[in-house]
Formats: sequence, C-alpha cells, structure tokens
Amino acid sequence: MTTTAQQHTIAGRYIDFHVLQSVPYANLNRDDTNSVKTVQYGDRERTRVSSQCWKRAVRRYFQRSIGEKALRTRRIGEAVERELQQERDWPADLARRAGQHIAAGSSIKADPPSEEEPAWSTNAMVYVPTSAVTELADLAHAHRDELEGAKDMKKGVKSILPQADIDAVLRSRNGIINLFGRMLAEVDDAGVDGAVQLAHALTTHGTDVEVDYFAAVDDITDAWRDTAGSAHMGSSEFSAGVFYRYATLDLADLLRNIGGDVAAATTLATAFGEAFVLSLPEAKKTSTAPHTIPDLVHLSVRSDRPLSYAAAFEKPVGADRSGGFAEPSRRALADYAQAASRLLGSRGVLHSGWASLEDKDLAGLGSRVDSFDELITGAVTAALSEATA
Repeated sequence: MTTTAQQHTIAGRYIDFHVLQSVPYANLNRDDTNSVKTVQYGDRERTRVSSQCWKRAVRRYFQRSIGEKALRTRRIGEAVERELQQERDWPADLARRAGQHIAAGSSIKADPPSEEEPAWSTNAMVYVPTSAVTELADLAHAHRDELEGAKDMKKGVKSILPQADIDAVLRSRNGIINLFGRMLAEVDDAGVDGAVQLAHALTTHGTDVEVDYFAAVDDITDAWRDTAGSAHMGSSEFSAGVFYRYATLDLADLLRNIGGDVAAATTLATAFGEAFVLSLPEAKKTSTAPHTIPDLVHLSVRSDRPLSYAAAFEKPVGADRSGGFAEPSRRALADYAQAASRLLGSRGVLHSGWASLEDKDLAGLGSRVDSFDELITGAVTAALSEATA
C-alpha cells in the first residue's frame, strides 16, 4: 500500500490513446433495426461504433490476456444454483431454493420468475468478479441447515440469508472493475468510479451505408427438384472506412481504486493498452471477418487534462490520388496534434510516441517506436515513473 504522499505525486496523470484503423466491409455495431450506426459530424454522415460496443470488446480481450474475469448479470442467484448443483452435488430443489434466497437476500430488490426470467433475479445488474459466485455458494453452504428447513421464496418474504454478508460479496472487485468502474447504487459503497473513458469511434471521412441482399438456397430442394429459388431471402447493412478511436486512462483514479499499488497499476494499464489497441467488436464476424490491426497508434502522457484529437476530422478527410483514406487520415492526425501543441505550449505533456504502418515521418506525434508493445510499455513507464521512484 502506498502512502498518501506517493499517491499525490501522480495526481493528474493521464494516458491518451489515439488509434486510426482501417476496417473493411463490416457492421461492427448495429442499432435496434440491425442498421449500421452513424453520426452526423462536419455535415457529413460517418459510420460510428458506440463506446459501449467497443468497451465490451476491450473487456473481453483484457479478461483473456490478464486471466481474471468479471460477471455482469441479473441472474446471480441462478449462477449460485448451478454452482451448488453441478459442483457441490446439492439436490436440485435445495440448490434452487438457495439461489432464490441469494437473489432476494441482498439490498437490491428482486423479481420473482416470469416468462422472460425463469428464476428469481435482481432488478439491477450486478458486476462482480466471477469468484463472487463461489463466495456466495460458500455462504449458502454455511447456512445449509437453515435452507433445508426454509420454504421457497415468495414475493414479499424476507430471505433467511444474512443481507450484510451477501452485500459484502457484491462489493468485491478485481482489476477489470477497478479499470472500468461499476454503478450499483442499491448496495452501499459498491460503486466504483471507472479510470477509463472511451469515446465512440467514428470514421475520419463520410461513408455510405450499403444494403447487401442475400438468399439462402435449400440444399434438398436444389438437389432433388427441378426448381429454382431460395428458402430464405433478406438484406443486411454494411459500411467500410478508417476509424478514429480514442480512450484515456486516469492513473490517479486507477491508483485510488487499487489502494496505491504501483505494480498492479503498471500491469493493469499495460493490459488495458494492449486490449484497446488490438480489440475489435465481433458483430457479423463470420460473414465479414474484418480482422485488421490499427494503421497508427499515438500515445501521450499528460499531467494537465485528457486531449482528444477527434476535431482533426470535423472536416472530413478526402481520399488521396490513389483513392485511399488511410494515409490522409494519418497526416490529418499528425497535423492536428502539432497545431494543438503550439496552442497549448509545452504544458502537460510528459511523454509522446507513436507506432504505425506509415513509412514517412509524422512530426507532432513524438518519438517513433517499432512496435505497439514498445509504445505501450514506454508510455506506462513514463506515466508511473514518479510513483515508482
């Protein structure tokens, strides 16, 4: 645990992540009508991927790389029921009753089964480490005798399990919760202010949404009958473009969330950097496989405030002579960064670097390095150097 003075030395410390990424024909993020999400910016319609969508992709990548997971659910009681029945050989009816009392036993109001929800569920989603399911199963096991003598839950009936003990488990957190935060107002002191801010991704240029008509042929009809036609017809929307993606990591908030542990902050910040740079939403991946890597990644460490470069693309980028948007987008980003540095002066910038497919120098983005790993490690080291010292 670091001291208050050590925490104070990194107050106001941000790592800004700027990414340009070319994405081919795809629909990474659909709206409620299965249409491509868009935004009007600079009087031009752009393709958009919501921050919630890309944040989920980042969280999933982060969980795979760092080896710890979190669970977001309203069905925590059902998860405990499954743990008790499958892993601890509890009778099905007793395991179900335990799950009911867990779901209804916290400070969060619970809803009885319905057509949409076959088991008791909390009316607010909980976000807990996956180990919380085991801890709640342990709690049920400690009260097995009382559960065997209890009745199944009914609306308005109080759970026999201790509310304080269930709430204590719901307050538990791990690295991913300390990074992304948690909103859980129903349980005292369960909320966590996220250290990560992530913007909606948008294309640097105007885009057109294309409608793809498709037909599915019935193999038996096609082979056995002398007829033409399809068993199903439909259409989907897609677009393509160069996306500007931005996120900022507030290291002061992260250290506050983890009690000032600089080694843990280094691990979490590095893992987040890799996850943000290399993750990709998976919508329609089997029919589009849009698995590109970023064209350019620029990282800066600031002590004053985060700084997005989205305004570099308020005027939509025009295609170069060969018809591409990627190279003009990289130049536009570098030019904006340089102009912003002139306006702001030298205040706030502690470190700046970039890595790219670009074969030309891009002034204004700091020092060039060969790999994303080197770029991320350098930024995290610079950002936490004072705390480490």
